Order: sequence, then C-alpha cells, then structure tokens
Amino acid sequence: MALRKANAEWNGGLKSGKGNVALGSGAFEGAYSFQSRFEEGNGTNPEELVAAAHAGCFSMALSAALEGAGYSPKSVKTEAQVSLVKEGEGFAINKIKLITQAKIADISKEDFQKQAQGAKENCPISKVLTGTNIELEAKLL
Repeated sequence: MALRKANAEWNGGLKSGKGNVALGSGAFEGAYSFQSRFEEGNGTNPEELVAAAHAGCFSMALSAALEGAGYSPKSVKTEAQVSLVKEGEGFAINKIKLITQAKIADISKEDFQKQAQGAKENCPISKVLTGTNIELEAKLL
C-alpha cells in the first residue's frame, strides 16, 4: 500500500522560534509558529493540517459509501473544525466537528445520515483519531 510522507523543521525556542512543514508530494509547503498555532499569527499549524486531512478523507469516504449503496453523489463538501484546548501543563485536541454538505439525487434524509455516520466511523483519518470526540453535522443540498 502507499506510504505518505511529510516533514517539519523547527528552529529556535517555543515562543520565539519558527518552523516549516512540507508535504512529501510537494503539493504544500508552509511556515508555522507559536503565534499561528496558539494565537492568530500568519502561517499554518498541525491542527489545521489534521483538519484538512480529515475533511478530505471523510469527503472521499462518504462518496465511496454512497456509490457503494447505489447512489451517484454530485458533490460532497466538508469542513473539519479541530478544537485545541489547554489541558494540564500542555494542550490537547478535544473535539473535531465535521460539517458536510452533499448533493445526491434520489436519497432519503435517513439513508444519507446513515451513510454519513458510516463514513465518519470508517474513514482512515477518523480511525486514527479514535481518542478524540468526533461530531458530525451532515446536510443534503
């Protein structure tokens, strides 16, 4: 199976330092800092990258589940919101909320919700994040 890679480099101390992350495919490279992670500075952060991975994985998993159930999805658009909170002396991701909107012909709301819930439970990124509360808000357009 496929092996995916990314790398990161951090230079300096926690608050005064800065870093860079890059995807192995070359599709993205960006700076990150204490400010971009814990405040409102410019750049990316690990939680934003987790959100992008989860949104992408879930959208594909839902499309696959719908197709497998005999539907023809036109589009699945997902936003993932990753909550980073102070926990003891450190930080933790305590919740991820998936907000998805989909265009699918001839599906009942009930079956759509069933397919969306199954995709949430079975996408590989959801599986790796099993220690985190994952909420789902799924809407048909």
